[in-house]
Amino acid sequence: MMQALTKTDFRFDKQKSVYHGKVRDVYNIDDDLLVMVATDRISAFDVVLPKGIPFKGQVLNQIAAQFLDATRDICPNWKLATPDPMVTVGLKCEGFRVEMIIRSILTGSAWRAYKDGERELCGVKLPEGMRENQRFPEPIVTPTTKADEGHDLNISREEIISQGVVTAEDYTIIEDYTRKLFRRGQEIAAKQGLILVDTKYEFGKRDGKIYLIDEIHTPDSSRYFYADGYEEKFEKGEPQRQLSKEFVRQWLIEHDFMNEPGQSMPEITDTYAESVSDRYIELYEHITGQKFDKAIENGDISARIERNVKAYLASR
Repeated sequence: MMQALTKTDFRFDKQKSVYHGKVRDVYNIDDDLLVMVATDRISAFDVVLPKGIPFKGQVLNQIAAQFLDATRDICPNWKLATPDPMVTVGLKCEGFRVEMIIRSILTGSAWRAYKDGERELCGVKLPEGMRENQRFPEPIVTPTTKADEGHDLNISREEIISQGVVTAEDYTIIEDYTRKLFRRGQEIAAKQGLILVDTKYEFGKRDGKIYLIDEIHTPDSSRYFYADGYEEKFEKGEPQRQLSKEFVRQWLIEHDFMNEPGQSMPEITDTYAESVSDRYIELYEHITGQKFDKAIENGDISARIERNVKAYLASR
């Protein structure tokens, strides 16, 4: 089995704290910089699967880095450098407590809600008579906010402002950035024969300025369909060919797991983990149009990351 990095425990110079997220480990350097390590952990249904996926962290980190660079003219972002294939270092910002989700097609959780009769999503009215995988007349923004238990809750623009989660002025800016970033992401995807279906962005503030933070347009935060065959499949009501984490969710559903009480996680075999790894590499090559260069590590992945990050921090 190829190596996968599922746990990190670094001690960097001037490190204040570390946050271990579902997939990323984020190191706070002197309340000024963040070192974000994209591990090979994979999550679905708000739970981390028991086995890592080789190269997944590298895939996500490198896609995000490319898209952050390709959208800098739209809005400032937090990224300063990628000193290792699995690491981005950038400015520490005070994150807004909302995730800006934008959707161009009715699918996934939005379709599940629509099918159950809901006609309003985060304050956005949805037209009657829509079918699964149908395009919205124009992309809709459906924000979520972090509940204290860690689940994401849908919230409307009006609630965000009235509850003081984000000021009206800041919200106007981040919604505008969200639409522009999504348009750019769709243009880049179209050149690769893909449709950027939906995605999420996170924003933060530093010295009064709004920055795009975290990662963008990766298969973990976004859904892509293949453009070729989209219309035909839609007309026939067939499932779309997609590049996203949905295939992992579907596999779990087929094995009776949706993280509901009484359900247990199916066994993740090495063979299955490697097949997911291959799908992630395919995603990388499709989304970026570049050949994936496996950062093959005969030694220890952790040691390499530590070396690269320490060298970068020392050079600043």
